[in-house]
Amino acid sequence: MAIKTGGGYLNEINVTPFVDVMLVLLIIFMVTAPLMTQGVEVDLPTTRTVRNLPQDSDHLVLTVKRDGRMFLDEYQVGFEELQDHLKRLVANQKKQLFLRADKEVPYGTVVKVMGEIKGAGIDRLGIVAEQEKQARK
Repeated sequence: MAIKTGGGYLNEINVTPFVDVMLVLLIIFMVTAPLMTQGVEVDLPTTRTVRNLPQDSDHLVLTVKRDGRMFLDEYQVGFEELQDHLKRLVANQKKQLFLRADKEVPYGTVVKVMGEIKGAGIDRLGIVAEQEKQARK
């Protein structure tokens, strides 16, 4: 956009408002990003050897809560649609899946969920637990 000033045109764009908006958006994303990785709260079983979850974006976490509700990352999914979501989001995109189940979830429920995972074509599954000395009381 050119603005006529006296004898010629002014060919400069004022980018200060654009930079201000971008900085505000950057701050918002920096503040909210750590909150998004928290996930769904469950009481995990404990074991002696535990490795941390990878921090990259090439994995998804399937959480089974005590009441039987399931979450794929933070999004709730029903048992009937679980296999379709897993095929679309994990198997087709070659991502790794981790299973977090509350220690109060019945073994049969965990086995049924693992069957759905296998039915979706996922051969590698990570199981999430807490280390014994770090276990909550």
